[in-house]
Amino acid sequence: MSDTARKDFTTKAKEEITPDSTKSTQDKVKEAVTDTSDRVTRGFQTDDSKGGAQEAFDKTQRAYDNHAHGGASNSIGDKVKDALGFGGNN
Repeated sequence: MSDTARKDFTTKAKEEITPDSTKSTQDKVKEAVTDTSDRVTRGFQTDDSKGGAQEAFDKTQRAYDNHAHGGASNSIGDKVKDALGFGGNN
């Protein structure tokens, strides 16, 4: 179970396993916005104030973001472009 004001784990898992080719543009934009919002919320909350599952998930997600997606250096606009297939990271 995710912490309050965070994207639910089942929702995140469903988004990850659904191929981008089957998602509408609206779905891709929505995911980019909610992912960014979740990352912002994650950044403001200390790990020791999170539930165990949320803390572990956030640590894994931070490592993934830093290695695969440029971490915090990508702007929200870049993340939306990537989600729509217009960025250079796809």
